[in-house]
Amino acid sequence: MKQRQLLFLLGLLFLFSFKGVTVKDTITGKQKIKSPVFSNVIYQGDDAIYKNNPLKADEFYSPILQGCYPDPAITRKGDDYYMVCSSFAMFPGVPIFHSKDLVNWKDLGGVLNNVNEFNPHDTGISQGVYAPGITYNPHNDTFYMIVTAFTGGLGNIIVKTKDPMKGWGSPIKLDFGGIDPCIFFDDNGKGYIVHNDAPDKGKELYQGHRVIKVWEYDVAADKVIPGTDKIIVDGGVDLSKKPIWIEAPHLYKKEGRYYLMCAEGGTGGNHSEVIFVSDSPKGPFVPSSNNPILTQRYFPKDRVNKVDWAGHADLVVGPDNKYYGVFLGIRPNDKDRVNAGRETFMLPVDWSGVFPVFENGLVPMGPKLKMPKGVENKTGREGFFPNGNFTFTENFTNEKLDYRWIGLRGPRENFISITKKGLEIKPFEVNIKEIKPTSTLFYRQQHNTFSFSTTLDYQPSSEKDLAGIVCLQSERFNYVFGVTKKGNDTYIVLQRTENGQSTIVASTKIDMKKNLRLQVKATGDSYEFGYALNGVDFVNLGGSVSGDILSTNVAGGFTGALIGLYATAANDAQPE
Repeated sequence: MKQRQLLFLLGLLFLFSFKGVTVKDTITGKQKIKSPVFSNVIYQGDDAIYKNNPLKADEFYSPILQGCYPDPAITRKGDDYYMVCSSFAMFPGVPIFHSKDLVNWKDLGGVLNNVNEFNPHDTGISQGVYAPGITYNPHNDTFYMIVTAFTGGLGNIIVKTKDPMKGWGSPIKLDFGGIDPCIFFDDNGKGYIVHNDAPDKGKELYQGHRVIKVWEYDVAADKVIPGTDKIIVDGGVDLSKKPIWIEAPHLYKKEGRYYLMCAEGGTGGNHSEVIFVSDSPKGPFVPSSNNPILTQRYFPKDRVNKVDWAGHADLVVGPDNKYYGVFLGIRPNDKDRVNAGRETFMLPVDWSGVFPVFENGLVPMGPKLKMPKGVENKTGREGFFPNGNFTFTENFTNEKLDYRWIGLRGPRENFISITKKGLEIKPFEVNIKEIKPTSTLFYRQQHNTFSFSTTLDYQPSSEKDLAGIVCLQSERFNYVFGVTKKGNDTYIVLQRTENGQSTIVASTKIDMKKNLRLQVKATGDSYEFGYALNGVDFVNLGGSVSGDILSTNVAGGFTGALIGLYATAANDAQPE
């Protein structure tokens, strides 16, 4: 009897699996839900600045990394360049890129890719990990990545490797506070760490008053030497002018002298880069009379093709034996809002005098740079990261998923699987508004004008089930656009969440007999969501909606907008 009942249930399961029907597991009593499958994703950037400024044979575009890749740091070994950026609660942590020429970059994934060692599962999107430094030490042929992690009690950590292509060692916790650490190795092999910190207790003079500290570093034991810490910059270039947020320090040595380069002014419209010099890595440091050496704060707010917030820089010697600087900046949209986030820019640096100066870093920045001599621009080809306007197509046919696809607060591998039909996402019982790992595969918004579309194979089983697209600036500011259930009917719904409060923009009942095509497209601040039942003819849902909540201006925080393939078993976007 039991065997016949089992065969009957198996037959029902086989039959209903083709109809998207939910069945109950008779042993556990829990519902088994057919997971959504996404395929044929197309992201297309179409910014006017690139159409109006085509490249010549000897040019390349800056930013070199579009979208949310802020706080760049760079190092060199021979003709190999490695660059890291902040990632906050995105996973894996600290994206890393490799180049032979500073123009063509390959994405190597993330440095902190072991969730047992770096787990931002309970952090807001702008926490996690940020402001890394990366340094090659020729004395022991070792790369060091140092960073502040705001999760799991880690604090400031360092990881090491002989070869960044082969992965990194486990985090080593360092015994000092503050943020934005960077490690420097002198000609004699001695190590130093510089970082931002609060002033000594009771000595904070004003809001935003910070200091730069230096520690001696025990290279053999991988720890700072107790008692060696010293404040080398108090407040900034001129304490009497109450400078704010001196941070992101980097130490360099040139012709026997030590240079300390820092960001000053905060990461918004007053952001800048400043430089100091000393005869010792422990100071005293004297500021250049020509500070700042990089900023975009002096120009009209309504200037054309505006780049702003430039700062948080690092220097490296290029293949032409000339200095170059990488730094963060933003390209606001038509409403002067920052949706794509802080991006990685580059400029040549003139260091023919005592102090370095970013070439054209004190005039309104343009979109193009001259390549170092002998370099061919291969961006977007042969596995190199694209820039400018480009189309990214993903059919989820490769076992190794492109590194541009990321998780939030946890590994993407925890909820995805590649099938013959495409990417299957196992829905977590987590809503996108929760500060938990979500079952969402994210892609960074890299243009102000773009489209993003995907094909969805899905039959929701209840009102708690939803799959589709999410456009997200944070857990408190986002749009959800997806398919769910209400009663016996299938609906498509658009939900807007602003400061944690959700409203339904629009919803409509649909008859999903075939796979559904979903699309979001933006022209500056104007976003539109559409669906196609036949895969071709898109129907708009909700009209044109503002991208204000997808900007850091409205949402706050440090990230850029993300576009996600979203699935949840904790949906609260109820059709009206």
